[in-house]
Amino acid sequence: MVSASEAARNDSQAYLPDFCAAGAVFVIVLVAELVAIVLTLAAHTAPGTFLTELSTTSMFVLWFALLSAALLCRLRPYLERLGPTRAFVTSFLLLQLLVLLLAETSFRLADYLEASVLISDDHSTYLLRTFSISAIVVAMAMRYLYVASEWRRSIVLEAQARISALQALIRPHFLFNSMNTIASLTRSNPRQAEEAVEDLADLLRANLGATKDRATLKDELEIAAIYQRIEKLRLGERLSVRWDVAELPMRALIPSLTIQPLLENAIYHGIESLPDGGEVRITGGRENGKIHIEIRNPVAPGDGSHSDGNKMALGNIRQRFDLAYEGDAKVTVDESDEKFMVQLVFPCEERAP
Repeated sequence: MVSASEAARNDSQAYLPDFCAAGAVFVIVLVAELVAIVLTLAAHTAPGTFLTELSTTSMFVLWFALLSAALLCRLRPYLERLGPTRAFVTSFLLLQLLVLLLAETSFRLADYLEASVLISDDHSTYLLRTFSISAIVVAMAMRYLYVASEWRRSIVLEAQARISALQALIRPHFLFNSMNTIASLTRSNPRQAEEAVEDLADLLRANLGATKDRATLKDELEIAAIYQRIEKLRLGERLSVRWDVAELPMRALIPSLTIQPLLENAIYHGIESLPDGGEVRITGGRENGKIHIEIRNPVAPGDGSHSDGNKMALGNIRQRFDLAYEGDAKVTVDESDEKFMVQLVFPCEERAP
């Protein structure tokens, strides 16, 4: 379970972006220059001085933007601990203090250089005008960051809810069938019945007790193998699973509860509907820094129920992959009247040993 303090900390972490990242700095510079152009267009009056006014405004705005990014980059760990409201107020006051400092410095520098063409206002008017404009721009920027953080938080919470739904989605028929199988083994093969109870306990623990967003491929494949052993007791020779995963990096991370639900769908909507059963084939490898995993199973000809039955698990997996890899992963389906195949492609990110 996640404590309230941890939840609050996660919320505050989502509030402020990483101002130290190169991408964030690039966006800040781009937006700052657009603001400078808008301010120059709004204040431009004398013909032939637009470029001079734009250069002056751009220099001030860019200095403010870069110094603000550096300040928030250094203070982000402290601001994260304050919570969204205090982080907003503290950041706003710090940035306004910074803009006043820059305004005073630029005014005194222009006065020292006797460059009245750069700043035509008197001291108090220049400070008040700069403070007012910056207050509006900074408030709008902080409001945007807040709305964006709330949007990201809602996506994260929805994805976590879907993970919880997957963790709790142990089909009742699977539990009943497993318990009936174990009951039948208690007399004919007590040792196998004991192993089945241990496998079922491990599977339930993995499905209901998982709290991590991502797990290693080794853990995911072990959970799927446990599920296979339990279903093998029930289906017998009708079920065959071929694992071709020797090329997979076992320390690579993958959204938790990905392989086992796909294997479950392959058995439930594919093998179980075939009178003679069939083979589920799971293959995987690494290519160009990405991991490729395929789960392929036969289906009964003319049986379209397998498509509808797979939609929920595939929808959950797609959303969690989009959230984890921000569009750099694919979950594709290739289906026909005789087969159903799911392919996962995602970046290889390995956990340190």
